[in-house]
Amino acid sequence: MEHDTLLMIKPNATAKNKVGEILKMVEDHGFLIEWIKTIKFDSDLAAKFYAEHVGKPFYPRLAEFMKSGRTIAVVLHRNNAVELLRKLVGNTDYEKANPGTIRYLYGETITRNAVHASDSNESADREIHLIFPEIKK
Repeated sequence: MEHDTLLMIKPNATAKNKVGEILKMVEDHGFLIEWIKTIKFDSDLAAKFYAEHVGKPFYPRLAEFMKSGRTIAVVLHRNNAVELLRKLVGNTDYEKANPGTIRYLYGETITRNAVHASDSNESADREIHLIFPEIKK
């Protein structure tokens, strides 16, 4: 089933100029880039985007990291987009990610893991419309 999903290339990967390499991997795996833009997280966006994590011990570190630099947000389209992108990005903990996955190649820590990928179609819809309000539902 076709569906869109959200990929965000996090500040550590953008600072190391890995955007092109990551986007090439995504395209080489059959994803179509529908929308793309550069964003800069602030405290409000971090709280909205990571609402389920607000109040958890790791949240302040995550929010500060996401506010630390540029993030590239990308809406991707293909069959089974959420599932296949999650497979391509790899485990959240880059040390546990399979070789060849984006996080294995570009992750540094569990927080500085290079990318975010939506974990369900429902999350994808919520995240896409939060980051890309110009896309009509």
